[in-house]
Amino acid sequence: MLDASALLALLQDEPGSEVIEPLLGTAIVSSVNWYEVAQKSLERGVEVAGLRRDLTSLGLTLAPFTTRDAEDAASLRERAKDLGLSLADRACLALAGRLGTEALTTDRAWTAIGSVPVRVIR
Repeated sequence: MLDASALLALLQDEPGSEVIEPLLGTAIVSSVNWYEVAQKSLERGVEVAGLRRDLTSLGLTLAPFTTRDAEDAASLRERAKDLGLSLADRACLALAGRLGTEALTTDRAWTAIGSVPVRVIR
């Protein structure tokens, strides 16, 4: 499960991209985190439809944000508010929890949540 920061590290060839690249064929991104990636990409003049097509052709899965994910993200709010985790951060953690996978991010604060395994990529 990739946070937007992890996918953006790959797309912008930042530190940590070497961790994400070999995982891309089986990686999942929440639609909420895809919003963040799309927003940042549009700000840089990148065509989002083409980017999505390219990434999904490499195996990336875009997962919908479900009602259960919304409830799970809401349940993380109390623990996450002092850590500065956004709704998108909690959406990633909620989906990782539902799917039983680890969440990859660049944000060390996630490790304090403890609801799912987190791997900080840099």
